[in-house]
Amino acid sequence: MDFKKSLSLALLFVSVFVGYCFKSVQSTTVTYDHRALVIDGKRRVLQSGSIHYPRSTPEVWPELIRKAKEGGLDVIETYVFWNYHEPLRGQYYFEGRFDLAKFLKTVQEAGLLVHLRIGPYACAEWNYGGFPLWLHFIPGIQFRTTNDLFKKEMLRFLTKIVGLMKAENLFASKGGPIILAQVENEYELVEWAYGVAGELYVQWAAETAVSLNTTVPWVMCRQGDAPDPIINTCNGFYCDQFTPNSPSKPKMWTENYSGWFKSFGYPIPHRPVEDLAFAIARFFETGGTFHNYYMYFGGTNFGRTAGGPLVATSYDYDAPIDEYGFIRQPKWGHLRDLHLAIKHCEEFLISSDPTLMQLGHNLEAHIYYKSSNECAAFLANYDSKLDADVTFNGNIYSLPAWSVSILPDCKNVIFNTAKVVTQRNSDDNSFAHKTTVNKFLLSASSWSWYEEKPGVWGNNSFTDSRLLEQINTTKDSSDYLWYTTSINIGPDQSKEAFLLIESLGHAALIFVNKNLVAFGYGNHDDPSFSINEKISLVEGNNTLDVLSMMIGLQNFGPWFDVQGAGIFAVVLIDPWKGKHDFSSEEWTYQVGLEGEYLGLDKVSLANSSLWKKGSILPVNKTLIWYKVTFLAPEGKGPLALNLTGMGKGQAWVNGQSIGRYWPAYLSPSEGCTESCDYRGEYNSTKCQKNCGQPAQTLYHIPRSWVHPGENLLVLHEELGGDPTKISVLTRTGQEIFSFISEKDPLPADSWKPNIGFMSQSPEARLTCEQGWHVTSINFASFGSPQGNCGALRTGICHTDVQSMVQKACIGQEQCSIPVSTANLGDPCPGVLKSLAIEAICSD
Repeated sequence: MDFKKSLSLALLFVSVFVGYCFKSVQSTTVTYDHRALVIDGKRRVLQSGSIHYPRSTPEVWPELIRKAKEGGLDVIETYVFWNYHEPLRGQYYFEGRFDLAKFLKTVQEAGLLVHLRIGPYACAEWNYGGFPLWLHFIPGIQFRTTNDLFKKEMLRFLTKIVGLMKAENLFASKGGPIILAQVENEYELVEWAYGVAGELYVQWAAETAVSLNTTVPWVMCRQGDAPDPIINTCNGFYCDQFTPNSPSKPKMWTENYSGWFKSFGYPIPHRPVEDLAFAIARFFETGGTFHNYYMYFGGTNFGRTAGGPLVATSYDYDAPIDEYGFIRQPKWGHLRDLHLAIKHCEEFLISSDPTLMQLGHNLEAHIYYKSSNECAAFLANYDSKLDADVTFNGNIYSLPAWSVSILPDCKNVIFNTAKVVTQRNSDDNSFAHKTTVNKFLLSASSWSWYEEKPGVWGNNSFTDSRLLEQINTTKDSSDYLWYTTSINIGPDQSKEAFLLIESLGHAALIFVNKNLVAFGYGNHDDPSFSINEKISLVEGNNTLDVLSMMIGLQNFGPWFDVQGAGIFAVVLIDPWKGKHDFSSEEWTYQVGLEGEYLGLDKVSLANSSLWKKGSILPVNKTLIWYKVTFLAPEGKGPLALNLTGMGKGQAWVNGQSIGRYWPAYLSPSEGCTESCDYRGEYNSTKCQKNCGQPAQTLYHIPRSWVHPGENLLVLHEELGGDPTKISVLTRTGQEIFSFISEKDPLPADSWKPNIGFMSQSPEARLTCEQGWHVTSINFASFGSPQGNCGALRTGICHTDVQSMVQKACIGQEQCSIPVSTANLGDPCPGVLKSLAIEAICSD
């Protein structure tokens, strides 16, 4: 069957329900029973994916949602971010990236449904977990417990969001896409810390949610004591063993981690798609009917939205759609095929509970019957090492270790989680390859700069006779707080001393007599740190200036809202006179940097005389601002700013903050593996990459943030770096690969109920990103090709099929090559052969 026609029919089948209620039906009823969500009286098996609207821009929302739908999703899930929707109490903001209603309408226009996680606690590695900081300063308030002040504010915000959704007709009962709502978030993990007050809070939150009359079911994720009618759901890497707390509730999975988040100073997490698919298949095998990826698209923590501490600006999450909006293969394609296989089983999954059949040690089948002679089956091998052959319904099936095979007719295997036959990208990094990436260096002669001086800089400073906690002092109006004091050294005192500084986090620069003497910092798991530095002093007065820095407010844990930051102890140790504790001396404080106060990041100051320009650009300097203009590369796609040569700081493009950067913070040199074995239980440290490297060197610039002509780039560098090494990258295409053997599974979309497989052989399929087409075939061999993506070579058995592949693919956005000797010839009879193809897509 023609590949395009086959794929189109498959996608039509996947979307047979999605959108039907939006054609002409004005009202949709959503309930649930013990098997599934029930939409207009019909049980549904639903695939969902998280896309957080502020982590991208409105201009790309339609494209992200289109790719999610083409990947087989039915539902888009998002949190609601209180701190940005109500930055000041009673003052609301729903514009730009935070236009929630517009995002949900965009989802609806694509024919998808919505799970709205109102919370209002989000976690999400988002600053302060999504709570507005003004909430912290209400006298007597305590978060997430039976506290009347907190409950009043939480109710007010819940009512605001639900009211907005009703006014925009966004709930399903009014013809909108929202079929589920969530109150609170993973409270079970911290409930123990709040005692009985926590239990009462859960009851109140549930009753409050129901009282808002959304007309759709409410869920509480990871909340074993969620009261009826709230559905308690599972979050985790695996949820096949999860059971709801009531026999009347369906088995739902609201957070399946497609990877993990990046933190400064840590390796890059990676979750193999074979394990991810295994976990999902096991969930549906054992009775699940609603599954959500966290994340399907992660995006970017623009500005100071990253939580923490020390969460990176990239929120890529190793998701099926990468940070820049490009499809990540083979993850996206393998999961699309999985979704299709599960959809083929839907009528069976909603018709009965599964019947368990033991097939051997760590081997089992779950069978779903629609009638006595109609069934679908999942065959599982959950051994982490041993492959196995099993007998089921009189047939023998091979099951690789840690895999599930899906048989929509209890006979034909149309998908196995361990057999990845979709195309692959050359690298997880969208901007890694020179052949499909253009690099633009910024002219060294174009840079201007502004140097800050250490210490207090303005007349709005203030004094106190103690060390102040940073968050309560800055109110998160800035990452920075200056602590300044004097050290007086008498003629009989040593001029050499040890300075001990202890901090709750997250980082600090130490200056003695305006000279940098030390830099200290924590990490994501423990942001606190101490500095013990030998310093030289002079007789008389000496200045001590400490610039304490925050890198995202804590977003998780019991009482996280009162966790502090900043300096809490300063001790001078004189070898002869002993210790002098300066913690209770008089300190002068200044919130923020002078450059922030002046507005150096703003476009309006681009031509200000504050900026200096000269023949010699200062490099490797602390506390320096840099400015340059650049021409945006041609094209429509996103840009990446390569900041490898910089230290730590923040960056802005045309006045828009693209986030914090910290390439100088390297991850540990150990803890990564060259190849990751997907078999066995996954955790966030199992398959790490880039040990000994920065967590992030490329920073996302949305295309809509640049314009034709000159664009302004501003950086504030805290540690020291060389801006002449900065470059702007843009993609001009992609390198794609396919490696398929004669014995690989037939395409899942070629199987049709009551007909069987339309294809008679496996297929090597190539698909370019929309707007690109295949422009060259760099390698094509049938036989025993060797190597991996980007390094393929012919084997002993080889037929050159390059001209055949070129004929089928050049100029096409997608193409398909049947992998059989009938089509490709037989260079070595009796030997298992494979087809390997490397291609370039471009416009």
